[in-house]
Amino acid sequence: MVKKPISISAFFPCYNDGGTIASIVVLMNRTLASLPLKDYEILVVDDGSTDHARAILEELKRKYSKLRIIYHDKNKGYGGALRSGFAAAKEEWIFYTDGDFQYDVTEIKDLLAAMSDEVDIINGYKKSRSDPLHRKIIGKLYHWTTKTLFGVKIRDVDCDFRLIRKKVLDAITLEENSGAICVEMIKKIQDAGFKFAEVPVSHFFRVYGQSQFFDIKRVFRVGKSLLRLWWRLVIKKEAASGKGATL
Repeated sequence: MVKKPISISAFFPCYNDGGTIASIVVLMNRTLASLPLKDYEILVVDDGSTDHARAILEELKRKYSKLRIIYHDKNKGYGGALRSGFAAAKEEWIFYTDGDFQYDVTEIKDLLAAMSDEVDIINGYKKSRSDPLHRKIIGKLYHWTTKTLFGVKIRDVDCDFRLIRKKVLDAITLEENSGAICVEMIKKIQDAGFKFAEVPVSHFFRVYGQSQFFDIKRVFRVGKSLLRLWWRLVIKKEAASGKGATL
């Protein structure tokens, strides 16, 4: 276990998640406030939402002093939203999950229970995937592809329920704007020698909005991004950090 209180930046990328973002922020605030933390903050990166998410976020901001909101004028993609959140986070540890409420944010307590002075990132993996059959199939193919092409060692690279030391993200350079950023991030963290722990987490059916990953055009774009990443990180063996787009 970590021997002293820590501080956490918890953030959520949000794109047209107006039906869920309020609940996730409220529950996250309640959960973090109940923990023996040194400090915490909550960030939402609104990636150019066109539904009522922004109006809800403005209302939340008036009520919750720990909440900060970052607005993208235009949609920058999932990777762009993550990069903005990582760059804005101020605390020692960074927790993130999606704003669509397919994960239970109270299970951050399970990630915290797996912390130790030797662990740098605690990665969730789904106990059971609560998605339609075609998404489960695509998910399995995606996981097999990333293991084969990149040598990813964790069980569930597309489980976006993670707690990461800020110094880890400061040590790598992320460049992807698509959903392929998760493979880029895990591969670079792994290659840099940081230590992982893994924790099973719940996964629920999406009750609002549409997945940004399982759109056919986006799957094709992510596939192209993965091939580009494979060329850079596996064939050319680019370093985890260096020149390029920074966090």
